[in-house]
Amino acid sequence: MPALRFASAARRQTRCTPITSGRRARSAARGAGLFVGASAVAVALTACGGSSPSPAPTVTVTQSTSASASTSAGAATATSPAILAVTKKGALVTLDPATGTVMQTLVPSHVIGDEISVSSTGMVYFAVRHGCSSSVESIPVAGGTAAVIAAGSLPAVSPDGTRLAYADEPSLTMGCLPSNSDLVSLYHLDIRTLSSGSTVSLAMVPSGQDSGLPAPISHLSWSADNDHLAVSTLSVEDNEGWALVIVDTSQAKYYLSGPGTAAVPTTGDPNARDSYLREGVFMPDGDLFVSRACCAGVPVRNTSRLMWEVTTAGAFVHQVAIGYPNLDHVSLDTSADGKWLLYLAGKALYVSHLGNTPRELTSGLIAAGWA
Repeated sequence: MPALRFASAARRQTRCTPITSGRRARSAARGAGLFVGASAVAVALTACGGSSPSPAPTVTVTQSTSASASTSAGAATATSPAILAVTKKGALVTLDPATGTVMQTLVPSHVIGDEISVSSTGMVYFAVRHGCSSSVESIPVAGGTAAVIAAGSLPAVSPDGTRLAYADEPSLTMGCLPSNSDLVSLYHLDIRTLSSGSTVSLAMVPSGQDSGLPAPISHLSWSADNDHLAVSTLSVEDNEGWALVIVDTSQAKYYLSGPGTAAVPTTGDPNARDSYLREGVFMPDGDLFVSRACCAGVPVRNTSRLMWEVTTAGAFVHQVAIGYPNLDHVSLDTSADGKWLLYLAGKALYVSHLGNTPRELTSGLIAAGWA
């Protein structure tokens, strides 16, 4: 499908700056303010090397030490929107956007990740675990009493606040495995009209289609047009099968394939063929903020994590950060005005202003989102 377009923001294409190995590489990385370890520096070196053409620009460190210091100072003085988070102990809390400290606890326990969502009317949507099942609930962002909405998880409210998308799928944890031999039929993407409660359920694939193992939903994100959903799915087996699918809710019958769906391809370096998009969310201008990982396959061999802005056709637009190869980068979110990005690297929360080098705000979280 063509890339969705809304109000365009200015875009910055980055240039590949060669970095030498050893001490100079580590010094350059620190000077640019990137949160990279020795392995991530190696990724930057790999990205700059090689002479074969690639379908998207190769990018690494782009800022000089002085430019980075200026950017960091500007980011430090900018005030981000409020942040909601789920702690590793399962509490839904509000965070001080300047320090990352807990300001208020909305729900004390049993909240699960990796997604929470806030409507324009000030309602927070989240999921709570109940043994082998979970339910989507809501609570005012200012605090109050939580209300149960439906069975499910990973809630995402549309920008206009009228519809709620969530995953309706079984838990595959030990002791919770369903007895149904056809697991695929148990996976659905539900879309609920909040005013009436009417719900449309999209199956993974058509009934009876030979689809192999199920592809669980791992994250959901609405586009600014209130019609398209970015659906991230997990690996089906052996670190293979990751996908990011754009679903047109006005016509799609299934969330993984068929009319009204379009998979976002992985482009660029390193190794586009074996790389995958671990998670992706819409930005207000119609582009996607994604976590690009390399590489899929058996055995698991993740050697890079790149935080990119791409089009819905997969074309590279801008690099936000080089992440930690050995950590999952999830719970991505963009502010309503598109100026702020956040994500978790492991359990640490990183925040980026205007697509610049992120800073670690706090840690010990399993989900986060802009309020």
